[in-house]
Amino acid sequence: MTEPDDDFAAMFEASLKAKRFEKGQTIEGTIVAIGPEVAFIDVGGKGEASIDVEELKDHDGDLEVAVGDRIQAVVVSTSGGLMLSRKLARGAATLRQLEDAFHSGLPVEGKVEREVKGGFEISIARQRAFCPFSQIDIVRSEPAAHAGRVYQFRIIEFREGGRTLVVSRRALLEEQQRAAAEEVRQSIVPGAVMTGRVASVRDFGAFVDLGAGVQGLLHASEMGWSRVEGVSQALKPGDQITVKILRVDDDKQKISLGMKQLSEDPWLRVPTTYEVGQVRTGRVTRLTEFGAFVELEPGIEALAHVSTFAPAGRSNEWSKQVPTGMTGAFEILSIDVAKKRIGVAFVPEGAQGREELREYMERSQSASAEGFGSLADKLRGALKPREK
Repeated sequence: MTEPDDDFAAMFEASLKAKRFEKGQTIEGTIVAIGPEVAFIDVGGKGEASIDVEELKDHDGDLEVAVGDRIQAVVVSTSGGLMLSRKLARGAATLRQLEDAFHSGLPVEGKVEREVKGGFEISIARQRAFCPFSQIDIVRSEPAAHAGRVYQFRIIEFREGGRTLVVSRRALLEEQQRAAAEEVRQSIVPGAVMTGRVASVRDFGAFVDLGAGVQGLLHASEMGWSRVEGVSQALKPGDQITVKILRVDDDKQKISLGMKQLSEDPWLRVPTTYEVGQVRTGRVTRLTEFGAFVELEPGIEALAHVSTFAPAGRSNEWSKQVPTGMTGAFEILSIDVAKKRIGVAFVPEGAQGREELREYMERSQSASAEGFGSLADKLRGALKPREK
């Protein structure tokens, strides 16, 4: 055996040990040798692939490339070595190659020529193919966005000797998305901070795409330390946001996300900034049958129990003093940091109002001696079953 033959034999042996590639994968490599019938391509990882020399020639039969050139080609076989095809990648495939691609599932390159009834006319090599609207993309898009574009397709129908070709781009995109999703899932672990895109908004929260179609749920209660009045007012589909992974349930394929965890919990400051007896400004956020919830600052909500309001005739007359949205003065009656509860009492405007509140609270305190319980006791009783 001559020296050149020895070299080609060694290269062929090396090609058998090529690193793992998948059939249909488009790869790039450097031509390291060109023989009479086969050329060898360095594809990295100490592996080499082979390609028929005929696929490196132009229409006149002249070589278009030389040793050292980089080319792009598609993996057509991994059995007994890595075999490449450049013509499929360039869209210059023959009918026989297209039929082989149909049976093997090998992607082919095609150009979107124009919109037709029900889909698009696709040019593949010298053949015309049809791609339904539903198969051109994963998401809905305007037909005009695809005109003139060159894509990879999978042949899903090959009939009448190739005169009828139906192709799908969506099938390939979904495969790529599944592969990419597996990669993304590797990085989705509790505690990880990721950037995502709001995919959809619901009353209870928002679904966030973390990449490759992998979605997690950002519940309304996890959006901020303050109560979120309306999710749709806080987030819109398409918004780019940063979230923290809270929980991952692999069995149910559920991912729980949070935004408020990216900032400090305001309750950590309560022991040093709030004291019983303080009068603070608060905003009434909502009314219930047992009292009014008051936001003292973003993330800090207190309860003004119905028992802290002076009698005013009817049982619900107290609520007229503190309509939702109003801002007023509230005196702090109790603080429970562990349970994140603060009890307050509304302080009416003016010196007379403050005096009336003081007198009412004193009467309420003295009533405890008669078995009614202290104001604080009533407040604690109200907070226990109602607040979470």
